[in-house]
Amino acid sequence: MADRQVLILEAAVRVIARSGVRGLRVEELAAEADVSTALIYYHFKDRAGLIRRTLDFISARATGYTDEAHSSAQDPRALLLQLLLGELQDTARVRENSIAWGELRASAKFDDDLRETLARSTRTWCRDTADSVADAQAAGLADLRADPEDVAARLTALVEGLSERWHSGSLTVERARALLSGAVDAELGRRPDEPV
Repeated sequence: MADRQVLILEAAVRVIARSGVRGLRVEELAAEADVSTALIYYHFKDRAGLIRRTLDFISARATGYTDEAHSSAQDPRALLLQLLLGELQDTARVRENSIAWGELRASAKFDDDLRETLARSTRTWCRDTADSVADAQAAGLADLRADPEDVAARLTALVEGLSERWHSGSLTVERARALLSGAVDAELGRRPDEPV
């Protein structure tokens, strides 16, 4: 992707996080990205194309910061927890991504094209999470009776809900992370190496 496109998409995430999807005006985005509106239309064709590409950009950016968990996790269960906790980090990039994702999810109720793009991203996230659950089960670090896809659906939905509460001020990020950690333990069962 060209540097100008990345610059525009980063600015789009900021504008959506600040003003919502309905508040996204191409002129405001152009000012935020310090580019012309013509350049935005050149790269993204129309506002709908820009919004879809912004959602894809948010998903790719999230993959980038959750992939950092791979270097710190000691086992598949710890990796799963770190991947999920990666979505609840108090950094500007994660906050912007999370808030913009929530805005896009809310707007998808009224936009069929956006709904499909969002559903595809959500399916990918759930599939990756289910794979991590299955890896933990294969390593003997999770209850084998749990269906990985069901666990993944519940845990990713919980992350979204906790994120919404954190960003709205209903929860602190620390409390959200603690609740998520407890949910992973409840879903996967007690670790075999934990004291009773």
